[in-house]
Amino acid sequence: MKTLQNLELFVREDFPILDKNFNKKEKLIYLDHAATTQKPKQVIKRINDYYLNSNANVHRGAHQLSAKATEEFENARLSIKNYIKADSEKEIIFTRNATEAINIVAKSWGEKNLQENDEILLSIMEHHSNIVPWQLVAERNKCKVKFTKITNDGTLDIEDFKNKLNTNTKIVSIVHISNTLGCCNPIKQITQLAKNNGSLVLVDACQSLAHTEVDVKDLNIDFLAGSGHKLCGPTGIGFLWSREEILDKMPPLFGGGEMIQDVFEEKSTWADLPHKFEAGTPAIAEAIGLSEALNYLNKLGLKNIQKYEKELTEYLFEKLLSLKI
Repeated sequence: MKTLQNLELFVREDFPILDKNFNKKEKLIYLDHAATTQKPKQVIKRINDYYLNSNANVHRGAHQLSAKATEEFENARLSIKNYIKADSEKEIIFTRNATEAINIVAKSWGEKNLQENDEILLSIMEHHSNIVPWQLVAERNKCKVKFTKITNDGTLDIEDFKNKLNTNTKIVSIVHISNTLGCCNPIKQITQLAKNNGSLVLVDACQSLAHTEVDVKDLNIDFLAGSGHKLCGPTGIGFLWSREEILDKMPPLFGGGEMIQDVFEEKSTWADLPHKFEAGTPAIAEAIGLSEALNYLNKLGLKNIQKYEKELTEYLFEKLLSLKI
C-alpha cells in the first residue's frame, strides 16, 4: 500500500477540485473517470496561458500571434502521434470527440466502400457511439450490422466472433476496454483474425488510452478513436487516427474553410492531410490542453498508473471480502 499512498498524495495535489468540500464533512472523492476525468492544474494553466499569451486563429494569419498559435496547435498533433506511436502527424485528425471520429469513419469510409449485403461486425458491449453510426450507414448502404456476444463472465466471446467473421465482413469496430464491463478485449488476436479475413479494424480506445500503452502499429489496426476528456484533457476535443494511405482515399465529411485547397464556382479541391478532414476553426485551446494532458500522463508513467490501479483494486477487493453482510 505504500506505493499506492505515495502516488495518491502526489497526484491529488495536482487536482484542485479534489480539495472542494461540498458536504462540509470530507473532501471530494471522484470515481466517475469512465465518464470524464478531472483536469490537473497543469492542463488548466496551459489553456489559460494560451488565451492570455497566444490567442489567434491557426493556419490563416501571417502575424506573430497566428504563427505562435499554429505552432502550438500542430505540436499538439505531434504529441498525439507520439503517444499512440503513429508514423506521421498527418495521420492525426482532430475531432470534437471520439463519437465524431467514429462517425467520420462510418460516413466517409463506410458510405464509399460498403455495399449491399456487406457486414459490419461489432460487439454487444459497444458504447452507443460505436453502434449508431454503423446502423445509419447500414441503412443507407443496405448492408448489415452484426454483434459478437459476451460470455457469462462478461468478456468477449471470441468463438462467437470467429463464427460471425466471414467474407462479407468489411470492417470490425470494437472497444478496447469496455466502459461498462471493464474488460480488456484481445485486440491483437481480433486484428489477426480480421486481417486474415480481409477486414479492416477500428478500435474505440477512449477507456484504454489513459490506462495502458497503445501502439497502433503493434496492434496492426486501421482506425483508432480517442477522446481528450477521458485523458485528463478538456472536453470538446478528440481525435481519429488512421493510416495515411486509407485517409488519402476517404472523401472529406465536412465542407468549408481550412479543408480546401482551391474553390471554383463549379468545384473545389481538398487540402492535404490532415486538414482535409478539419473544416472551420478548430478547438485550438482544447487541442493544446490535450497535449499538456498527454505530457502529464507521460510524466506519471502509464506503467505506474497501471500498478496503482492494480494495487487499488486488490485493496478494495480485500475490503469487500472482509465485510460481513
